[in-house]
Amino acid sequence: MAQSKILLDSNSYFRIGNSIHPLLFVEFGEPKYCLYVLSELDTEFNRSQRLQTKFPWVNDTEYVENRSQKLTLSKKDKKNIKLTFDYLWAEVVTNYPNVSKVDVTVLSYSYVLDIPVVTDDEDMLAMATTFGIETMKTLDLLALMLNCGHITIEKVRHIVAYWAYLPDKPINFFEDYTRLFNETPP
Repeated sequence: MAQSKILLDSNSYFRIGNSIHPLLFVEFGEPKYCLYVLSELDTEFNRSQRLQTKFPWVNDTEYVENRSQKLTLSKKDKKNIKLTFDYLWAEVVTNYPNVSKVDVTVLSYSYVLDIPVVTDDEDMLAMATTFGIETMKTLDLLALMLNCGHITIEKVRHIVAYWAYLPDKPINFFEDYTRLFNETPP
């Protein structure tokens, strides 16, 4: 059976990559879900002193190796991703000024490959909705993993406690957590 690929935006990866390891290129559930990130995540991380300070584990060898698996693209996919990027970027300039080039790249891959993208970025979620790109938030992904038996509720609680410690809770955290896990967040 083919994989059901899911693309993680950098903010989602940074929120769960250290707590669920290996996170990427591990199949779970039915259909066989499998998570990926784009190489642009590394570029974005390496350009940001703030991210490097907040998430120092990202450059540890085991995490770099886990990110080495990439999506396989045909020439047609590559061409369509470029065209989609150009179209979406024109929209950013006029309607979504807070969406970055990396965000548009992720949305372009998701659109062309018809795979969901996981992000907690409000502007990115709004843009995805406008263009019919399937999205989920990080908490939605954790609920999916829990429902598939890939992680436990204790792992979910540990992850969100870590977010509170950082602090790095996604927008609408309390409402989303309560809705998805039918309990008050720890």
